[in-house]
Formats: sequence, C-alpha cells, structure tokens
Amino acid sequence: MARFSIIILVAVAAHEILCNPVQIPLQAMDTSLKPSKLHGRFLHITDMHPDPHYTVHSSQKTACHRKKPKKKKDRAGYYGTPYSDCDSPLRLTNYTLDYLDENWASEIDFVIWTGDNARHDNDRKIPRTPTEIYELNRAVANRMDYVFLRKGIPVVPSLGNNDVWPHNILEPGPNKITNEFASIWSSFIPFPYLQVFQRGAYYSVEVIPNELAVVSLNTMYFYDSNKAISGCPYLDRDDPGNLQFDWLEVQLKMYRERGMQVWLSGHVPPSPGNYFPECYVRYVDLALRFQDTILGHLYGHMNVDHFFFLEAVDLQIISDNDPSSEDHDGLFETLLEEFSALPNSKDMILDEYAVINVAPSVVPNPYVPSFRVFAYNTSNAVGNPLGGKGSKRKHGHRRGDRGNKAEQCKSEKHRNTWKCHLEEPWYSDPGSPSRSNQRWTPLGFAQYNIPALQEGNKTHMPEFALEYATFSVKALQGANTKDAKGKRFYPIPLQQLPEALREGSAEKSKYAPYKMEDLTIGSWVKLARGLGNKERKKLRRRFREYMFAGSEVE
Repeated sequence: MARFSIIILVAVAAHEILCNPVQIPLQAMDTSLKPSKLHGRFLHITDMHPDPHYTVHSSQKTACHRKKPKKKKDRAGYYGTPYSDCDSPLRLTNYTLDYLDENWASEIDFVIWTGDNARHDNDRKIPRTPTEIYELNRAVANRMDYVFLRKGIPVVPSLGNNDVWPHNILEPGPNKITNEFASIWSSFIPFPYLQVFQRGAYYSVEVIPNELAVVSLNTMYFYDSNKAISGCPYLDRDDPGNLQFDWLEVQLKMYRERGMQVWLSGHVPPSPGNYFPECYVRYVDLALRFQDTILGHLYGHMNVDHFFFLEAVDLQIISDNDPSSEDHDGLFETLLEEFSALPNSKDMILDEYAVINVAPSVVPNPYVPSFRVFAYNTSNAVGNPLGGKGSKRKHGHRRGDRGNKAEQCKSEKHRNTWKCHLEEPWYSDPGSPSRSNQRWTPLGFAQYNIPALQEGNKTHMPEFALEYATFSVKALQGANTKDAKGKRFYPIPLQQLPEALREGSAEKSKYAPYKMEDLTIGSWVKLARGLGNKERKKLRRRFREYMFAGSEVE
C-alpha cells in the first residue's frame, strides 16, 4: 500500500496546524458533485477514537500512554492493541482512511459516519480537553472531506458521546459545542439546515437528490447518560429531545410526500437500555409510523456487531411485575431471548417491527478495527431478489400483561406520558422498499476487519480482510442479479472478495453464513428466528463470533 497520502492527525502539540484548517465555505450540498453513476453501495464507519497520546510498547494498564511492561503481551501494539481498553493510535486511523481511499472511494455512493472521533476519557493523568476534542474531530473531518466529499461522495456525520466535553453531557443548544461542530462539519451540512444544526446538532442530507436522504440524529438528546436534559417528558415540549422528534416527524412527512426513502442514523442506538423511556417511546412511534419511508436505522457506540428490533409492544403499557424486565447475563443472551420470543410466521405482523443495525468500531477497543459496506437495489423494477449494556434497564422488550390501555391512561401515573398520546396513523406497506425488494431496498452488507492487528509493525502493515457478508454465495458472484441498466450486478466488487469467492463454482463459504436474500424486515425476522432456535447451535456460534470478533470476553 502506498505511503499515507495525508497525515490527518498529529499530536495536540501541533496546535497551530490543526486550528487553521482549510474549510469549504458554508453551502448547500453541491449536487453537481454526485457520482456520475450509482454504484449501489455505501459505507458505514463508526467510532474511530483516535488517540494522540498512544505510545507503542507502553502498558495497556495506562491506556497505552506510558510505562513499558515486562511481558510483551501487555505492551501496546504498533498499529493498535486489540481486545484492550486502548484507543486507536493515529497510525491506525490514517491507515484505515487511506485503505478506504484506495479501495472503496471509487465503489460507493455515500458515507454514513456515526460519531466518536476523539479518545475516551480513560486516563486521569492526561484528562481530555475541549480543545483536543475539537482538534481531533476537525482533523478527521478534513480527511473525510478529502477522501470522499471532494470526489463527489456525500458524507453524513453524527455527534458521538465522546465528541463532547464532559463526555455524555450536552446542554440544549445553541451552545459552544453545536456551534463548533457547525464549523467543523461545514462542508457536510447543507446550508438550509445550518440553523437547525446550531440549535440541536441534527440535520438531513439528500445523498441522492430527490430520491434518497440520510437523517443524522443527535442521540445525545435521547441518551439517558446525559444528565443535562430531561428526557423527552410529555409536558415539556421545549425539551431538546422533544424538539428533535418534532423536527424528525416533519422531515419524514416531507420525504414521504415527495416519494423519497430515508435512512436514519446516529451514534447511540435506540434501546430501552440506552434511551430515556419517553425518548425511546417517541423513537419507536416514528420508526413504525413511517415504516414505508424509512429503509433502516444505522448506529454505532456499542462497538459490538449486532441487530435488534423495535416493536409495537414497546408502545403498550406493561405491568410493573413483568418478569421479562429482569436483568440478563449479557447482550448476547438478551438478544437470543428476544429472538426466541418472536411470534411464528402465521401470527407475525411485520407492520409492528423495525430493525436497528449496530456496526462494530474502527477502534480496537475492545475488539478489532472494522467497517461495513452496504449494497442496495438500484434497479427501477419491483422485486429483484439477490439469489432467487444499561444498568438501570435491560436492552430487551417488556412482554408482560398489557391490560386496558384506555383505562391505564386515565391514571395519574400514565396520563402524561407519550404512550397515552400516540394517535397518528401508521404508514406501513408490504410493498414498500423496507418490506419488499425493489429500488433502494438494502440488499446486504460485507463486513471487513483486521484480524491480525497485533502482527503489524514498522515493516509489515496489517491488512483488512472480509470477515463475513450477509449475502448468499451466488449473490456475491452476481448470479441472476442485474443493475438499473440490465447488467450483472456484483453487490461487492469481486476484487474485494477472497479468491475462493470469486470463482463461479463455489456454492458454500464460511464468509456467507446467513444467506440472506436482502435486508428487508422480513429477512431480518427470518434470521432472528433461526438465532432464537436453540437447535441452531452453529448459527448461534457464528453470530457470537461476529459480535465479539472471536473473543471469549463479552
């Protein structure tokens, strides 16, 4: 691989360089820069966590900042330290973005980038500062601009909980943080959304004008670790979370009226264990109400590869003695229990479900550097199938006695909650792209990681490799699949696949364990049912391996 083309991150000591970057003037997204043709792919990248204090061969116990331990296994690696609590050395962040520049920038249509571009606050001897956080974010943003935006590839960043100081805390805007990021992301935020962003750090981009949009949500106003906000209470309409949901509802209505499709993106994924209860209810309500407009939901933060469902049951009032509210041993066990509780196909009402996809991180904390490339349907025809940890509340759903909601909403306990004021109609349609494979339907993704990160050194660069893909082998080989021009469509470019998958004779592969036809809600439910089946031990084992990158530690 060629030497790093641009060094995006330097030590904080180089203050004068990072404080005066070249910025594109504030402007609406220049649609003339869009790619000349649709490739039918986009990149999801999250949680880079660059650390300018990372020191090679230092102790993992010091966040890889100082001291050299006697045992080699306890020392910080040259390109990063997998399965540790250390953040990314600048060398790893540079390498990742250079790799994407050389191998993927010419193959994708847009980038969804879901936050956390500063180090964790995990070293008391070197506390984070606002200046360092902004400098790191500005440097990464400049590099994302160079690698993607200047090639005509829209980039949609989101604010992470470690992109603010103190971490997790963001007061209602406008404030210093929202104004600073309005400057840092000036080339990514369309000018019409600038004032909205300065107020709340959320916005929308038409990544394919008049057809496909990505909404970047500020999940800090939903996240229950943010003690500077009230958590979307029904009686406080000026709460920043409520204002954001009001804005999102307007956006979804507008896009629906224009016949467009939408991806929702953000940093902290919506779950009962992450969001304030009232914020979670509002998210679920909008996700299900606009199921025919929302293609999917993409998040980061957890640093763990997994998916889960939002369900209509989340909008019901469940009795306080519901046994399902008890804690579980971990996320993996919680997900399996949730999947096993899904109704059988005869009783399943897909209108009542939405799918949340959580991507693994670039930072090898606690696993290995990863990113995802999604493929989506660019044909004009309908039906083109590919291949004919919260301590206060658990992440799962409460499934106890629902009771009579009308009567329950008369009580003082419930009458002023959002669950008792959800009266708008739902727009769900079995023929919509989130339910039926057609133009804009997500077809699958390929996930890449660096499995041997610890082997990288001064003379040997680590290598990204395909970890797995959701597609079938035939789909990866382009069988019976065509693009908008009627040509054979390869969801993942052949040169980015292992050699064994490029050959047309292969029928099975360890890289294609799920064999999903597409990423519609029904396909995710089918996979979840398989994972919920105790007899599918091999499938469960593979799912767990992907969640924790082969680590035995959850």
